[in-house]
Amino acid sequence: MTALSERRAAARRARQEQPAPQRTMGKARARREGRAALLFLLPDSLGLLVFVFIPMLLAIGLGFFRLDGFGNLSFVGGANYVRMFQDPQFLQSAGVTAVYLVVLVPAVFVVSLLLALLVQQRIPFIGAIRSALFAPYVISLVVVGLMWQFLLADKVGVVNQLLSGIGIDGISWLGDPKYTLGTVVVISIWFQMGYYMIIFLSGLQDIPGELYESARIDGANAWQRFRSITWPLLRPTSLFVLITVTIAVITGGFDLIYILTGGGPAGSTSLLIYYIYEQAFLFGEYGYAAAIGSVLVLVLLIWSALMFRATKGGRVDDE
Repeated sequence: MTALSERRAAARRARQEQPAPQRTMGKARARREGRAALLFLLPDSLGLLVFVFIPMLLAIGLGFFRLDGFGNLSFVGGANYVRMFQDPQFLQSAGVTAVYLVVLVPAVFVVSLLLALLVQQRIPFIGAIRSALFAPYVISLVVVGLMWQFLLADKVGVVNQLLSGIGIDGISWLGDPKYTLGTVVVISIWFQMGYYMIIFLSGLQDIPGELYESARIDGANAWQRFRSITWPLLRPTSLFVLITVTIAVITGGFDLIYILTGGGPAGSTSLLIYYIYEQAFLFGEYGYAAAIGSVLVLVLLIWSALMFRATKGGRVDDE
């Protein structure tokens, strides 16, 4: 029997041994606390209902209709979903999004964790270093896109000017399909790493220092301490970061793509979120765009459920 099971059994025995009046008072207190919790949750629940769940249901329903920009609405059943998987531009955008996701999520996770381990150390000017790493995240993505557009401009950009000094010329970071997606990935890592660094840092600071001291006394090196203490106890934080990074990657990035590349060149940076924008607001295909958005939400729900199942909700064993 685990320590957690023993504690639960002891708590049950203690409740059973209580006199009847005390148990009655305990139940009444639990009901009062339950009602208070519901009242505190009510405002957020109403906000989620009005601004998330109802629009989501409307979008799913809209996916079964054809709606143009002039108010003409007609039921088409599953035609939008059939069209989706016959649309080469959709399939290209789905492939670009998959590559973007597979590269960016692990990169942000690893870089953020390494930075958190670094800034956890007691080194001079650590507060300034943390602030500098977090600073990009508080800048508007539009400003970030314009800044990097200036830095990466062909021939006259700062980056190309520096590279020409070491004999590297002719790279069009935002105009060559070979480089554009990689460039967007690097900029996205730079933009997001500070935020997730702070989340990892908060998880690291919750780990008791006594565990590390005991491990040092036992002769464990840095890697052994990380593998046996830090990584297992950081599992709930890691699950949260993985899910939030994935959601941010799939549903975000529109501002950056819109400013830097406009989905080009040749569709090399046309993420699904940008393709939805094009179909809805450039071509007036609102029903088709809603169908694509519904599929995107379904993918996110499946991914989150798989993550929770694979990690048991991020719980750490009590043994």
